[in-house]
Amino acid sequence: MEANKPVSLKDLARILGVSIPTVSRALKDSPEISRDLCERAKQLARQLNYRPNPFAMSLRNNAPRIIGVVVPDIVTHFFASILGGIESMAVDNGYFVIITTSHEQYEHEKRNIENLVNMRVEGIIACLSQETTDYAHLAALKEINMPLILFDRVCLTEQFSSVVSDGEHSAQVATQHLLDNGCRRVAFIGGANHLDIVRRRKHGYLEALRENRLPILKELVICRKIDYEEGKRATEELLALPSPPDAILAMNDTLAFAAMEVIKSHGLRIPDDIALVGYTDEQHANYVEPKLTAVCHPTFQMGEAACRLLIEQIRGDKQVRQVVIPASLQVRESSLFGTRSTRT
Repeated sequence: MEANKPVSLKDLARILGVSIPTVSRALKDSPEISRDLCERAKQLARQLNYRPNPFAMSLRNNAPRIIGVVVPDIVTHFFASILGGIESMAVDNGYFVIITTSHEQYEHEKRNIENLVNMRVEGIIACLSQETTDYAHLAALKEINMPLILFDRVCLTEQFSSVVSDGEHSAQVATQHLLDNGCRRVAFIGGANHLDIVRRRKHGYLEALRENRLPILKELVICRKIDYEEGKRATEELLALPSPPDAILAMNDTLAFAAMEVIKSHGLRIPDDIALVGYTDEQHANYVEPKLTAVCHPTFQMGEAACRLLIEQIRGDKQVRQVVIPASLQVRESSLFGTRSTRT
């Protein structure tokens, strides 16, 4: 058997010295098969990590080969665009894509991974849920030679290839932009600190403050959850400070639009009272008032890159690669003060 090829009924039948229909019936505890053979067949299946393949018939009929994808949600344009890149690359290479969503929940993510493996997909592309702190279900894929590529929110980078944006650099550039425009109390709203994407972007924000010899104030950094309502609560807390921030860097589009809503609800002007920079590739950044300055990701290309890495691994490439896709700061109205002098 090839090292990275899933175990088939044919493999089990060959080892047991019986026909494929016989081993199939043995695994189902058919009364036509002896108890001894049933037990030996099931024991061998467990030892070799055999999993039934519901797509076997369609594959024999030349249906497309299949890869699986796990995303936190399919509602935001960010993930929808990445999925578009994945599917485009997959179709160009003769693959069909099964898309599943974790709904930002660890148990859903685990179940989706297990279901995709049981479907005998040839490889998996995944982005971690916000709840995921235990990576055992992903590490287990290595043991069964299931190719896995992670994107955006990643882990176990010494074992699995990944595709991310340059979060640290982009956050530093975004923060520097606010400082260059006169802001001095820049706040950061992020998600849970265990997520590598949060750590990278927060680090870039802090580096910009250090380089400009500005104090790092704990009350201006709120990292809890990537959620619209949580973004609103974080912004309310910041505005309630004795010395509220004069700018906010929100680490993704959900938090940025939440901050914008709260700032406006307090009768404050953007950017005159509080400047705002977000992370988004959404067209919505141009539709809101004022237009949102944002770090923009080439999401479609991120999807293409992740799928390209997966196909290369399916074809035998064992090298672990960390691909970093450059992001760009799109300056719009929410962070510009025109001819206003630097604020004190």
